[in-house]
Amino acid sequence: MTFTTAALCDAYSGEHYFQIAESLFMSFGGNAAFSGQITTLKTFEDNVLITAILEEKVHNRVLVIDGGGSQRCALIDANLAEIAVENGWQGIVIYGCLRNAAIIDTMPIGVRALNTHPLKSHKKDHGDRDLLVSFAGVNFKKDHYLYADNDGIIVSQTILS
Repeated sequence: MTFTTAALCDAYSGEHYFQIAESLFMSFGGNAAFSGQITTLKTFEDNVLITAILEEKVHNRVLVIDGGGSQRCALIDANLAEIAVENGWQGIVIYGCLRNAAIIDTMPIGVRALNTHPLKSHKKDHGDRDLLVSFAGVNFKKDHYLYADNDGIIVSQTILS
């Protein structure tokens, strides 16, 4: 599916309810545009559950991580991005940081994050999956649809075609 978030806004703003994320995120990965159904995770400076989720084989899904906005360590690195690519993830949105940005930029996946940070995260195995997570002015819910490109991020309860 080819789309732009601007065209989706033009086409659906009067008919469907959707949310537009605040412009907080930097773009990483080789795919500037990506979309899919949402899987959510809430964790803080810990990537154990991120790894477990990205190891799942999926089709047309985007992982949305509420990392509490922490900019004290990275939740995703090149190894996790590679696992995501191998298992069919279309994209990752991180309310937090990533590392190995130059390597991730060569991979066929879209990633949005607040920033980069060289320090890896902890391994405490804390977090909650598939809950409503809210950041950037948007409520991200499991199985809703996320569309991202260089203009922004849109979240809709229904598929926008």
